[in-house]
Amino acid sequence: MRTTAAGLRTLWAFSRPHTIIGTALAVCALYVLATHAAQRQDPALWLVVLVASLAVNVYVVGLNQLTDVEIDRISKPYLPLAAGTLRRGGAVAIVAVSGGVALLLAGLQGRYLFTAIAIIAAIGTGYSVPPMRLKRFPLLAAACIIAARAVVANLGVYLAYSAALTGRAELPAYVLLMVGFMAGFAAVIALMKDIPDVDGDRRHQISTLVLTIGPRRTLRLCQAILSLGYAAVIAAGLAGVPDVDSVVLVAAHAAALAVLWLTGIRVDGADTDAVRRYYMLIWKLFYVEFVVFPLAVLLA
Repeated sequence: MRTTAAGLRTLWAFSRPHTIIGTALAVCALYVLATHAAQRQDPALWLVVLVASLAVNVYVVGLNQLTDVEIDRISKPYLPLAAGTLRRGGAVAIVAVSGGVALLLAGLQGRYLFTAIAIIAAIGTGYSVPPMRLKRFPLLAAACIIAARAVVANLGVYLAYSAALTGRAELPAYVLLMVGFMAGFAAVIALMKDIPDVDGDRRHQISTLVLTIGPRRTLRLCQAILSLGYAAVIAAGLAGVPDVDSVVLVAAHAAALAVLWLTGIRVDGADTDAVRRYYMLIWKLFYVEFVVFPLAVLLA
């Protein structure tokens, strides 16, 4: 029993829980939006999309850990491979099975989901695996994360739902607004994740924006990007977005913007522990979006 529990904890840590939670919330939020627009439900469709999305998430983050063991021993020694609680052979098996399951389920569901999952897997492979290893280049690394997590995943999942529920794939204005805003969030996540990892990246010659402009400037840049994103959504809400409750949209994003600055104004970019805590707060604000947008649409 203890062995099973320990194995599950290791698998959970290997899957990078904050990314799993974000993926699950996105799949659920997009399902709510799509079923609201179609005025019909299909739980089996939701389940297939959820499992395929979680599986490709595990494939991408697991592959990254397989190629970053030495870096993680410096920057993230608590991860299973770096800590030695998961053997390389076991990690390879998890990654291979996850990738296979994701592609199989997506292929069975339809072309929109399969295309999205295949692109995400390809981006994740190019991001981590030599000779491409795009994570070596700051702009390409950020572009990979933005494209995979914010654009391809969200658009692909919504189009898959829309096509399956209505027979035609459509993208309402509020979905495009959400995807655009999430692109800004993904950019911040891509930049901020490197601040606590600066020592490992420096030793292994992984070029990041943090190494170029420093952790403090990187942190302020991230806050500025998110602030502009929140301001843009607030402005869109005030201008009026079709089929969206503007009061919910504006109030929620104004509150989130206040939280962003009230908690972050005193964070020192050179303080690794403080940045890591702030980074997890950014993820929580990211999660909130998958509640706010569906709520604003349902209440319209």
